[in-house]
Amino acid sequence: MRFTSSKNTGLKNTGLKNTGFKYTGFKYIGLVLILLVFTAKLSAQDSTFNDGGQNFTLTDAIVRNHFDYKAILQRIKEDTSFYKAFKTLRTIGYSSYNHIEMKDKNENVVATLNSKTKQTRKDNCRTMDVLEEQVTGNLRDAAGSYNYVTPSLYASLFFTKGTICGETNIVKGKVREITGSGIEKAKEQLKMLFFNPGKKIAGIPLIGNKLDLYDESAHALYDYKLDYVDYHGQLVYVFDVQPKQDLGFLNKNRIVVDQMITWFNPKTLEVLGRNYSLSYKAGVYDFNVQMEVEMTYFNGVLVPKILRYKGNWDVVFKKRERGLFTATLFDFKAAQ
Repeated sequence: MRFTSSKNTGLKNTGLKNTGFKYTGFKYIGLVLILLVFTAKLSAQDSTFNDGGQNFTLTDAIVRNHFDYKAILQRIKEDTSFYKAFKTLRTIGYSSYNHIEMKDKNENVVATLNSKTKQTRKDNCRTMDVLEEQVTGNLRDAAGSYNYVTPSLYASLFFTKGTICGETNIVKGKVREITGSGIEKAKEQLKMLFFNPGKKIAGIPLIGNKLDLYDESAHALYDYKLDYVDYHGQLVYVFDVQPKQDLGFLNKNRIVVDQMITWFNPKTLEVLGRNYSLSYKAGVYDFNVQMEVEMTYFNGVLVPKILRYKGNWDVVFKKRERGLFTATLFDFKAAQ
């Protein structure tokens, strides 16, 4: 049997000894990569910042970019852009697709509304045309009034009945108060919850003070986190508020805001979007409400683009309501 020289075939350079060196080298490189990843994770840990006795979590993205987080958090607490955006709808024209569903205790749909409307703002007044509409079930009574608070609330937000004049979108210095009685009062209470999540609301019995996410009593109940993330293709601030995980039974009963996530324009700190869940049970009423809102800009002014609502609530002497609605706004027009 004839053997070929290892000098010519290269067997000498690829023997077990050299292969072992290569294997060891790969192991060493792997360990280095693992250490680098672990070190990167350690360096990207969140930080805690205390502001007036209240702890806020700041992500590595906030700290690394040297954002003025104190000023950001203060602006977030004082925000009025969310409410102002809805007030702006009173001062411009727009079109809307409207969808409302009312359900029974078994989640069966018992009444609906689907429509397309167009609002016009002219000579300091607004009017609305109903371009398409389909109604099912007992949404309205024989006189055309709503049989439920939910569609009545929707109508007060997005429908214009007759001609309404002299409205502005000014919110600075304005104090919202709950007035009226019955359905009108219930609508105003729901509006206050929608437009002022996380702020103290006078006039709502038993829970008015519990809605304030920034007072001293809330510090022990909620976690607050500020981050810098991608939102619909742009980098924005996001502020996340959630109840602490280790709350006892008594403290859990003090929770009203189950979650609130808000995305802010990094230049103006206007609200670009907000998702929030509110729930509470008391002797005279209970509610469980979820909202999702997306904003857009029209002529440089913030306006709502999409609003989704789902709610289950009951007030003493009133029938429990389970409903949802979606408003899709588009084709915004300047006032004439």
